[in-house]
Amino acid sequence: MPALPTLATLAADLDSGRTTSRKLVEDCIAKIADPAGEGQRAFIRVDKDAALATADAMDGLRKAKAAPSPYAGIPVSIKDLFDVKGQTTRAGSRALDDSDPAEHDAAAVARLRQAGFVLIGRTNMTEFAYSGIGINPHFGTPKGAWNRAVGHVPGGSSSGAAVSVLDGMAHGALGTDTGGSCRIPAAYNGIVGYKPTQRRVPLDGAVPLSFSLDSIGPLARSVSCCAILDAVLANEQVAPLKPRSVRGMRLAVPTTIALDDLDAPVAQTFERALKALADHGAIIERIEMTEFHDIGPMNAKGGFAASESYAWHRYLITAKGDVYDPRVAVRIMRGEAQSAADYIDLLNERRSLIARVNARLAPYDALVLPTTANTPPKIADLADDKAFTMQNLRALRNCTLINMIDGCAISLPAHRAGEVPVGLMLAASGGSDHRIFELAAGMEAVIRV
Repeated sequence: MPALPTLATLAADLDSGRTTSRKLVEDCIAKIADPAGEGQRAFIRVDKDAALATADAMDGLRKAKAAPSPYAGIPVSIKDLFDVKGQTTRAGSRALDDSDPAEHDAAAVARLRQAGFVLIGRTNMTEFAYSGIGINPHFGTPKGAWNRAVGHVPGGSSSGAAVSVLDGMAHGALGTDTGGSCRIPAAYNGIVGYKPTQRRVPLDGAVPLSFSLDSIGPLARSVSCCAILDAVLANEQVAPLKPRSVRGMRLAVPTTIALDDLDAPVAQTFERALKALADHGAIIERIEMTEFHDIGPMNAKGGFAASESYAWHRYLITAKGDVYDPRVAVRIMRGEAQSAADYIDLLNERRSLIARVNARLAPYDALVLPTTANTPPKIADLADDKAFTMQNLRALRNCTLINMIDGCAISLPAHRAGEVPVGLMLAASGGSDHRIFELAAGMEAVIRV
């Protein structure tokens, strides 16, 4: 199977006339509709007519030398968490079925439209984004990349987003990341997922999980693809990405928590990637991050996600709690028991945590750690709530460390062809986004050799 195209190659093909937006959209729609594929589970809604109309408009603008960007006409998918004008935002739930259609696009959606991207449809997700596994009892669960005959989870909460990119049903995806929801599905499906510094992309028009932790980011096939989409989402000029030489990179491997209880393939793939980086001249230092020990106790009562989601859901869950996924409802309801004092303590503790971690990371270009502790679990193995909870925590653990320190991070595929997907995460303090992309672009081709 040939490698799927990147945004850069698609832009070049559109510019030269080798393809058209209409053809790209028709190809994506055909893949979504293929009964042998995952389209029916990866998408909650497909905007066929609107996408084709937009494609024709972008083809016309390009012919007139008036395309709004080099990427105009490329189809992307939108996580069901975002408002799209005229559509109902369900956030992967049945509790919002009767909600009024959105009057405006979410800010992130509007920015993608402004650049000329074609919205192909709304992707499936964990209900209300509250899990790193990707199972959805209402709309089905798309199978992840690994061993589809058996059926492994796609990762969450941006499950359909990752599968849409993996299977060529879209050429980029809009996701969110509160505790790993862009990076986990990217890791489980062998693609790239990015969590930006939170303040760079406005949250307006996205159903919140935790307004303290929610970040809006892309999932795509390469570091460059994610950098392009991230720039659009952050309302920055898209500039050519300049990969940093691996030689001389100062990378810190946190030995506290992040390397605990790794599945054997994760540990092996991670160590192999570190060796490859070192062989290419990276300076790698294993360091204790004692600050990470504070995060578990901070989240003992459910943390920001429980308290802030409960504040948003408390009336809806009273009225329609019977249609919620029970595994999601129980996590939301943990917020009911948190007091105002608990919440204020959490704010103060996080402020201290961020300051201490930023000081710790100052000598290094980035942290490098496994994206998840586990490989993608089998869907069938998670019918038991105890097994689900354990694997969910293992999926979320390392990514959550970065959200709690208000950092930015990218997950890169580190496995080789034929191996179970494993992600390598590169992370840094908030505001380091451009550096992370340069570092990631430099190491992207090195870590899988």
